[in-house]
Amino acid sequence: MASLLWRRAAAAAAARRRLLLHPPAPAARRSSWGLPAALVRRGGLVGGRWLETPASFPVQDPASGEELGRVADCGAAEARAAVRAAHEAGAAWGRLPAKERSVCLRRWYELMMENKEELARIITAENGKPLKEAEGEILYSASFLEWFAEEARRVYGDVIPASAKDRRILVLKQPVGVAAIITPWNFPSAMITRKVGAALAAGCTVVVKPAEDTPLSALALGELANQAGIPAGVYNVVPCSRQQTPAVGEVLCTDPLVAKISFTGSTATGKILLKHAAGTVKRVSMELGGHAPFIVFDSANVDRAVAGALASKYRNSGQTCVCTNRFLVQKGIHDKFVEKFAEAIKRELHVGSGFDAKTTQGPLINEKAVEKVERHISDAVSQGASIVTGGKRHSLGKNFFEPTLLSNVTTKMLCTQEETFGPLAPVIKFETEAEAVAIANAADVGLAGYFYSQDPAQIWRVAEQLEVGMVGVNEGIVSSVESPFGGVKQSGLGREGSKYGIDEYLEIKYVCFGGL
Repeated sequence: MASLLWRRAAAAAAARRRLLLHPPAPAARRSSWGLPAALVRRGGLVGGRWLETPASFPVQDPASGEELGRVADCGAAEARAAVRAAHEAGAAWGRLPAKERSVCLRRWYELMMENKEELARIITAENGKPLKEAEGEILYSASFLEWFAEEARRVYGDVIPASAKDRRILVLKQPVGVAAIITPWNFPSAMITRKVGAALAAGCTVVVKPAEDTPLSALALGELANQAGIPAGVYNVVPCSRQQTPAVGEVLCTDPLVAKISFTGSTATGKILLKHAAGTVKRVSMELGGHAPFIVFDSANVDRAVAGALASKYRNSGQTCVCTNRFLVQKGIHDKFVEKFAEAIKRELHVGSGFDAKTTQGPLINEKAVEKVERHISDAVSQGASIVTGGKRHSLGKNFFEPTLLSNVTTKMLCTQEETFGPLAPVIKFETEAEAVAIANAADVGLAGYFYSQDPAQIWRVAEQLEVGMVGVNEGIVSSVESPFGGVKQSGLGREGSKYGIDEYLEIKYVCFGGL
């Protein structure tokens, strides 16, 4: 029966696409940013239909400030409609054999790979990151659909030996229901698929609220979801402006038809959403702020540590939740590390438009982000920190900022007390291992942490003592589809990716079969 329902839904979706979607654009029909018209959608996606709204909001290129286009500004009414559409589609989708859900996700993955260059250009246009990084994000993003297409078929229950001979105890795993997916701007594609891939594999339906700065990637994924034959209402998108975000967020967190919330963003916003969700006791996953330490011990290979530091700090211009925010370097190796790190920054990093092949550092997302970096540098310098390199806005102007390295930094400075989310690397000198671990663990968040050492005993000690959810040992980048992503303390709840990610979208049901 479920299989028949799915086939009918897929046929209906195909018919809607023939009626509603614009014909594919010729290859030459591109915007000045090289964006493909067939993937650049302007409306919300609700119940398989592209939805226009009376109001719209602009999406801007952070490199130039120019308007890329205007997108439907969905409000509370559209959010409620999307939730209803997801709820109505949920029963049939959840009853589908896991293999059929797997086929849909696999086809979605294949379409992402077929359109990877076009999807990457959309990311660079609305987010600003270098095109090479955007291409890497699309591969990473697609990999979650591939992974969860496979994991969909590995949701196992259990049989538990009963204490009574006339009973059997069964454990079933079932989808939680409608999931509200609220995502950030720094990874506008990957943060969606890491959540949605798991949700759809488990049998849930979703309503995605993308960041107001980067809605085009979410809508392009919706276009490909339709093409992949994912039934109407299974994947919904409600883009909205900053002004409408509180109203839309409140609907998604309080509507009784929503069973699950998955959010990536700041700790402050996460706390607000948790308060909203408490009223109906929803399941929540929260991937919140980080303040990652990067410790370099005297035994470290300095060249490897510098390479890891460069990757960990300056990827996406320092705008990732797992970027290093505090460098702690032991006294015996400190000066050598700072010197080599400064040389590497000057040699390897190039600021410019994300569409320039030489660029490794694109713009920050907006003026507010630039001002925060400036504030952190000004505060540090006023307390005695030294600017080794960088330290000011780049000559390109607008949202561009020079990759910056500070020395003589102390734990009293603002840049060591809160997340910068920009291209600023402050270096603190320490003397003992215990001191470094104490400084690293002093934060009230704990997402990622990194350290470099060639002492096996020290590696085990520090890896176990760091109060974070993810540790990179002699590695500056740790994210992968196979690994559980998440933090401790106020960095969030739950895990994404890996074999554990799908559990966030499943309920455990105990069945007692008696009278045997």
